[in-house]
Amino acid sequence: MAERKLPDDPLSFIRECIHGGRILWSYHVNMRLGQRFIARETIIHAAKSYEVIEEYPEDKYFPSYLLLGRRGEEVFHVLFGADMEGQNVRVVTAYYPSPEEWEADLKTRRRSL
Repeated sequence: MAERKLPDDPLSFIRECIHGGRILWSYHVNMRLGQRFIARETIIHAAKSYEVIEEYPEDKYFPSYLLLGRRGEEVFHVLFGADMEGQNVRVVTAYYPSPEEWEADLKTRRRSL
């Protein structure tokens, strides 16, 4: 099996893809965004605010990155898959982080007791 290519700078790669319009949305993620009241425009326009909070280099289809984003008063997480060969990103999911699962900084998962 070929070695998986990872972006040297995942955040820059994701931002470049977003600004270049190289962002793919699945039917599933479109349904989830509607249910969670997160607009595509929110995800796109928050690109400058993104911070990588978790990395999953061995994720199933593409290496993926969980980012914290902010747009106005909205604070959310979005998971992007990085398709290096196709030079695009895939929105896997987006959601508002739960205080039960995340610390106050919304970047650190709470530990199970």
